[in-house]
Amino acid sequence: MAGKDYYEVLGVSRKASDKEVKQAYRRLARKYHPDVNPGDKSAEERFKEINNAYEVLSDADKRQKYDRFGQNWQYAKQFAGQSGPYGGFPGFQGRPGQDVNFEFVDLGDMGDLGDLFGAFTRSAGARTRTRRPRRGQNVEYAAEITLEEAYSGSTRVVTDMTGKRLEVKIPPGVRDGARVKVTGKGEPGPGGGPAGDLFLIVTIRPHPVFQRNGDDLHVDVPVPLLAAMLGGEVSVPTLKGKSLALKIPAETQNGKVFRLGGQGMPKMGGKSGGDLFVKIKVVLPQKLTDKEKELLRQLRELRPEA
Repeated sequence: MAGKDYYEVLGVSRKASDKEVKQAYRRLARKYHPDVNPGDKSAEERFKEINNAYEVLSDADKRQKYDRFGQNWQYAKQFAGQSGPYGGFPGFQGRPGQDVNFEFVDLGDMGDLGDLFGAFTRSAGARTRTRRPRRGQNVEYAAEITLEEAYSGSTRVVTDMTGKRLEVKIPPGVRDGARVKVTGKGEPGPGGGPAGDLFLIVTIRPHPVFQRNGDDLHVDVPVPLLAAMLGGEVSVPTLKGKSLALKIPAETQNGKVFRLGGQGMPKMGGKSGGDLFVKIKVVLPQKLTDKEKELLRQLRELRPEA
């Protein structure tokens, strides 16, 4: 029985762009991820289908073969290399000695031809062709994390292709879109070949306070008007969970940026991290008393340009 159409699995058309394929995969992977559907076997199987489909359609070469050969795209080289009285296999179009023209052959309902061509004996010379061990396909899982988790590192538990739960470590400093690789935890290799790899595709949620730019962080900090005018000290939040005291010099203008070295994101690999850039947002006082208003009028008389 033929497998499900990969385009239908991701819900995209055959003319879908690479971006549309990726967007569809991320949307479905979040919906059917085992962590979101604990104990739901149907969701787990659906998640595997989604990953298998994306593994093929996200690769230009694999997608081209799939568009031509369908579910048997993996055996394209074996098919193309056969020749014989009828193009290498009974029922295929062609004259004796010609290579098979697969454009006239529908492989969708032929089942798994891997075993059939794995041990193919020609009548002439009785020469046996055996399958060579091949590397298994890679698999991908989506993982959405917070900026705090990206700062200090985190873990995610996924289910590999043999149904075993696997803990994957996400290193500190990981960036949005990063691919965390676990060697040898993908699909088993056909014919005893090595297994493929497992990749965790990381997506970092937007943060309500901090904005990230590479390894640097940016944050807006409110500063009272008098502190900006006369100088003072304000508290600056950090992803470490502790606040830092920042001295504000007198006559600090609204929008001025201060750099706090080494207070940004850590770099992957344990190297020194980025910086934290603090942008001043001067806050005007509200609900002034009559005395305060009078003092401000006096200031205006002294500083008409203020």
